[in-house]
Amino acid sequence: MTSQQYRFSRQSHHLRRDLEPTLWQRLHIDPWLTMLLLAICFIGLTVLYSASTQDMAMVMRQMVSFGIAFTVMIVMAQIPPSFYRTLTPIFYALGVFLLILVELIGEVRMGAQRWIRIPGFGSVQPSEFMKLGMPMMCAWFLSGRESPPSIKTVAITLGIILLPVALIAKEPDLGTSLLVASSGIFVLFLAGLPWWMIGSAVLFSVPLVAFMWQFVMHDYQKTRVMTLLNPEADMLGSGWNITQSKIAIGSGGMTGKGYLEGTQSHLHFLPEGHTDFIIAAFSEEFGLAGVSLLMLFYLCLLARSLYIALVNPDPYCRLLAGSLSMSFFVYMFVNVGMVGGILPVVGVPLPFISYGGTAIITLMAGFGLLTCVHTHTQKTT
Repeated sequence: MTSQQYRFSRQSHHLRRDLEPTLWQRLHIDPWLTMLLLAICFIGLTVLYSASTQDMAMVMRQMVSFGIAFTVMIVMAQIPPSFYRTLTPIFYALGVFLLILVELIGEVRMGAQRWIRIPGFGSVQPSEFMKLGMPMMCAWFLSGRESPPSIKTVAITLGIILLPVALIAKEPDLGTSLLVASSGIFVLFLAGLPWWMIGSAVLFSVPLVAFMWQFVMHDYQKTRVMTLLNPEADMLGSGWNITQSKIAIGSGGMTGKGYLEGTQSHLHFLPEGHTDFIIAAFSEEFGLAGVSLLMLFYLCLLARSLYIALVNPDPYCRLLAGSLSMSFFVYMFVNVGMVGGILPVVGVPLPFISYGGTAIITLMAGFGLLTCVHTHTQKTT
């Protein structure tokens, strides 16, 4: 063998080795996403143990939810994106059908009609399905259309968004309806929505907000907005949550009072300290340093998710991954914003930190879709 043939053989060997999928790709697992999710979940279990006043039974239930959620993520990552693309219209239609059933035969709890009882299975909340069904449907519809989308395409997409959003808002569940709507709007934006349409939407939002305030929003929702503007007006009533949350956050200082040393949550001054307001309990014990570390993990997770969307060559996968990434950011921002007093209280849990099984499984299913579109695309390119 000549030296030139030897060099060519070596180059061919290296090229074949580079093209071979890695172990992570064969398992359809993204190591960066997985490690970041495990780190955030570990923080969640740690702070939940303290925020629940050391209720080990609650922590164990949360661990079971994490186990189910990671299983769902891994299983969903094994399925090719073409399968999800094919079933997207059926999944969306099923979600809308279930939301209509909620209106007809749904269970009423705490003044809201949001659940359906399935014999032998228990109660389900169909609005959770739309957190995935909405971005999947919008990505499916827009990926087959021209870019930037025409006025007709935008109008049809808005119809796809508004139908389930209106049904969810009527339950009433304004927080979830806004989250579902944002996941669809993100797909529309990522599809190349012209700036003149974006500007027109911003101008139209002013009379829309006024209309919703007058004819759509319930009295308790209006109270939340007014409380945001002036929580001190009723500190022992509607302003109690925000006031106690700010006290807990401020008392943590730079490094916090120490693990298991929080007083606002342990003495039950902080309402919903293990669910919606858990970041306040975390801030009280770990301070600005601890919260900054948690936010760094969140931002790294967001950056990795957006990178997966950016490098994907398939329009459906790219739009879906981008929407899921930005929706995750909205969940995080809304919770931190409402606990910090810059947004109204809308009952949105902090991803993977707040107690609750359904939200965790839904979020992890979204990351299963992200991993799916990334690893399967890598394998075929």
